Amino acid sequence: MRTAVSYGLIALWILWALPLLLRRAHSRGDRRRAKTAPIAILGIILQAPAYPIVWSTRYFLTHPLESWRLVSSLALGIIALLLIWSALPALGKQWRMQAGVYEDHVLVQTGAYRFVRHPIYASMLALLLATGLVRASLAACGVATMFMIIGTEIRVRAEDRLLAGHFGREFTEYKERVRAYLPFLR
Repeated sequence: MRTAVSYGLIALWILWALPLLLRRAHSRGDRRRAKTAPIAILGIILQAPAYPIVWSTRYFLTHPLESWRLVSSLALGIIALLLIWSALPALGKQWRMQAGVYEDHVLVQTGAYRFVRHPIYASMLALLLATGLVRASLAACGVATMFMIIGTEIRVRAEDRLLAGHFGREFTEYKERVRAYLPFLR
């Protein structure tokens, strides 16, 4: 059973990363200048430890796999894939690792962006939880989630400021209608 779960997690991570790798390879020649939010790099730095925390625990090897964890992990893994595979095509050439707005930027409100303003971050959180629920203790999963949410909040606020500055009222109306990355967060 553990072997199947391990292979399932590896497949989940590959399927999750694939659209990012394809988008990155497709956009290599893009040299457009963007207005960026350097503070967003701090968010990336704070998110980074979350994944090793859930992967490096010995909990997976020493505790039985509970069915609620497996079912929850599967559901979160599917959500992570749906979000990332829907968000990146909707963003197109506008996707970038660091928060930024191009001069010809378009406020995307299609695909996963109809449901959350930051579906890639929601996807990252779902992927983290899908992994943590089967590999880590609840305490380790909680610590990893804390790092992820603090880093994500920094990135969301930085991106929202950039988008508000670029789109004004159009973004304000979008922000009032659509949640940030979790159903209970504006």
